[in-house]
Amino acid sequence: MQHIYSLVRRCVEDYRMIPPGGAVAVGVSGGKDSLVMLVGLSKMRVFYEKKYELHAISLDPRFGNKDGDFSPVERLCRELEVPFTLIRTDIAEIIFNIRKEKNPCALCAKMRRGALHDAAKENGCNKIALGHSFDDVIETFIMNLFKEGRIGCFAPKSYLSRKDLTMIRPLVFAPESKVISCCRQNNFEIIKSLCPVDKLTERQRVKEFLEMKEQQDNGFKQRIFGALRKNGNDGWSVKNSAKS
Repeated sequence: MQHIYSLVRRCVEDYRMIPPGGAVAVGVSGGKDSLVMLVGLSKMRVFYEKKYELHAISLDPRFGNKDGDFSPVERLCRELEVPFTLIRTDIAEIIFNIRKEKNPCALCAKMRRGALHDAAKENGCNKIALGHSFDDVIETFIMNLFKEGRIGCFAPKSYLSRKDLTMIRPLVFAPESKVISCCRQNNFEIIKSLCPVDKLTERQRVKEFLEMKEQQDNGFKQRIFGALRKNGNDGWSVKNSAKS
C-alpha cells in the first residue's frame, strides 16, 4: 500500500489537486480502483501537510431493478472514519429498459457524473475524486486516437464552472497491476460489477490490444503515457495544470 500512497501523493502534488482545507467527494463504485483511491486519500491525510476532508459517495444504478449491496464500502468507510452516502438511482432502468441504448456506456457515465456532481455539492464538497488508473488513461488515449482521430484524453484535473467543482483523478500514476496487488494484499472486499455489458465493451477490446502490445514490447504503455505528459494536451503538462 505504501507504493500506492506515494503515487497518489505525487499525482496530487504534481497537479495541485487538493488545496488546504479542500473537501473531496470520493466516487466509490466498490471496484478495485475506487477502493484503493479511497484508502490512499484517507491514509494520506495522516502525513500530508495540507489538511482536507473526505466524503465517500456511492451511486447504485440498480441493475436488474434490484438494490446493489454496498455494505463492504460502508464497512470500509467506518473503518477509515470517512462519512459515507449511498444514492439509489434508476440509471440502469432508464438506459437498458426505457431507452434501450445500443451503446450504453456514454449515457451511463454522463448520468452518473451528473448525480455525483449534485451529491458532492449537497455534502459541501468542492472536489470530486474519480478512480481512473494509469491503464484507464492509456486506454482512453488509444480509443480517442483510433475511433475519433484525435490526440487527447480526459484531464487529470478539470474545473467544472457550471457546478463550481473540480474533478480530480489522483490514481492516474498507478498501473492496474499495482492496484490489483494492493487489493489482494489488503483483502479489500471488491463489489463485482453487475452491468450486463461489463467486459463486452470497446474499452475491453482496447485493453486486450494494449496487453498484447505490452507483452510484445515491454514499456509500450509507459511510453504512451510519457508522450501524453510531454505533449501537454488536456492539462497533462504539470506546468499547465488547471485551476485549483
